[in-house]
Amino acid sequence: MSQVARATNKLARMETRLKPDQKRLIEHAADLQGTTLTNFVLANVLPVAVATIKESETLRLRGEDREVFINALLNPPKANEFAKGAAARYKRQVSF
Repeated sequence: MSQVARATNKLARMETRLKPDQKRLIEHAADLQGTTLTNFVLANVLPVAVATIKESETLRLRGEDREVFINALLNPPKANEFAKGAAARYKRQVSF
């Protein structure tokens, strides 16, 4: 196995501080599901993390704001001289 493959398979450690009764409660729940504490936490935290990220990256518009946004996408204004100059400068900077 290459060094790159080994490095990408390496595990990371995460610690959390909680009260003893909280730990006992989580351990009990993991036992009831027949899984380890680590697997129980991962199974319950990862979906929440993904949902949180998805929620924060989703643009929500209502009413008139939505109409204005959709109209701007479907009928973009013509580029003015400033925008044309900016596009030309960008093309010069990123062309190879």
